[in-house]
Amino acid sequence: MAEPPAGGTTSKYRPAPLASLPPTLDPAEYDSSPAKRRADAERLAIRARLKRHYLLQLNDPRRTQLIDDPALTRWTYARHNVYPNFRVTAKTSLMGALCGIGPILFWWYAIKKERLFLEILQVQSIKAESIKVPQPFVTLARNGELKLLVFGIKMTL
Repeated sequence: MAEPPAGGTTSKYRPAPLASLPPTLDPAEYDSSPAKRRADAERLAIRARLKRHYLLQLNDPRRTQLIDDPALTRWTYARHNVYPNFRVTAKTSLMGALCGIGPILFWWYAIKKERLFLEILQVQSIKAESIKVPQPFVTLARNGELKLLVFGIKMTL
């Protein structure tokens, strides 16, 4: 018969040398002591009592006042007062940078590519004289002359 692993458990799982044991396979996660089980049971009993009390108040047909749920009140306050409860973390900093600088970089790249594309089209139209592209303000003619278009008036320099 095969001997159990060095940990003393009958599990055949052995973690990789450079990786830690996943929490789902950690014996401390699911093999709890009796004291921990008792504490979990007490917490579940308290939670069940609070839930039953809230549901009895909610479904009472003779209720005349509003039901105050302190947890819901705290959540609503934190939801509507975002800035006093805001914490700077790596995620919020990254999202702020992406939302603030991202659109600027996107439009810069899009305009740059469009200008490059129009420049390539213009060079091709000069060579082939078959594609008509709107002329920019300043053009360089084949003979080396600079042509300037200002307010619809063509000037040669």
